[in-house]
Amino acid sequence: MKILALNCGSSSVKYQLFNWNTDQLLAKGVVERVGIGDSFIVHEVPGRETFREEYECNDHNTAINLVIKTLTQGEHKVINDIKEIAAVGHRVVHGGEKFKSSVEIDDEVIKAIESVQHLAPLHNPPNLSGIKAAQELLPTVPHVAIFDTAFHQTMKRHAYMYAVPYEWYENYGVRRYGFHGTSHLYVSKRAAVMLGKKPEECNLITMHIGNGASHCAIKNGISVDTSMGLTPLEGAVMGTRCGDIDPAIPLFMQKQLGVDAHTMCDILNKKSGILGLTGKYTDRRDVLDGEEHHDIRCKVALEVEAYRIKKYIGAYYAVLGRVDAIVFTAGVGENAWLIRQMALEGLENLGIKLDLEKNFEVRGRDGESTISTDDSKVKVFVIPTNEERVFIEDVVAIMSGTYTDHTKYPYTFLK
Repeated sequence: MKILALNCGSSSVKYQLFNWNTDQLLAKGVVERVGIGDSFIVHEVPGRETFREEYECNDHNTAINLVIKTLTQGEHKVINDIKEIAAVGHRVVHGGEKFKSSVEIDDEVIKAIESVQHLAPLHNPPNLSGIKAAQELLPTVPHVAIFDTAFHQTMKRHAYMYAVPYEWYENYGVRRYGFHGTSHLYVSKRAAVMLGKKPEECNLITMHIGNGASHCAIKNGISVDTSMGLTPLEGAVMGTRCGDIDPAIPLFMQKQLGVDAHTMCDILNKKSGILGLTGKYTDRRDVLDGEEHHDIRCKVALEVEAYRIKKYIGAYYAVLGRVDAIVFTAGVGENAWLIRQMALEGLENLGIKLDLEKNFEVRGRDGESTISTDDSKVKVFVIPTNEERVFIEDVVAIMSGTYTDHTKYPYTFLK
């Protein structure tokens, strides 16, 4: 059984084709610059050279047609016919309060996703475009929505409510939702395996740190708090997003710069974070290299990001009361040893002891690793995330009628 996983962003389509029967990744890739010109596809098949082709994609429909063509035609194909695809799993960024788990897509689900797209105007519309385009190409197979927000729907009211007029919540859905749910789900389950415990026995702090970054407090296997909020702008310092700031700053700077709300939103989302602090970098590898060459702004950026991570660890430790492990994941979390070290320095009194040598040596390519000392009360893990694996397993479970939700479903990676 071959399953296609699709992740449609505002100007990209990421994909994976997976053979469930053989537990094998057949291909993965991305179509970049959809709708903005000079688009192209990068297609990777294990054991073969990477294929790249320039192909103009004015919309997501064209991009998904290109994905299917690339999977089924030419020397780079991995299947002979589109009919070999048994189901499609779609990433949907925002499900609002309507979805607490993955669901098979029908007209009512599409209407529900449309009804909350004002909460994620940069994400849900392209997600929907991808769903509709894939349904046109594959109208007879199941299509499943996997929501970034679903994992965090276990948060209690005191964790997700903001201290703003209550009517904003009632009328407009203003509350904390959280994102990166499939990543936090996957690494928390794997952390439980590494601890030799059941997920419901584990208290964890999971730290998804990439260009986008979010942290999650997991108590007895479920999310009880997370750093991203109504939108992915809140929380940690990110590649181009500011994260937590004084909410008066945007209003103050709009007046100083003479710009409108749309421009200010663009600045906070696309020109702030690490890019704003350094003036030129979003990739932490560039920042780390700059710091080595005594670039003061790179040094400041690293200090700010690591300090903010440390604060979240402390806050979530207080929320959980007992912490079994801290988990670093995603591109930066898996590879930036110095950021991990700076974030964990001085936390020995909390029972967090980092093994400096192990931490320096470990990268995401090394697989799952423990970077705390043997006598550390709180374990520190580096676990490469695998969101697509969650997509695939949810699709298979829904197709077979065995799916419940993440708190009950026996994922294969719980072994």
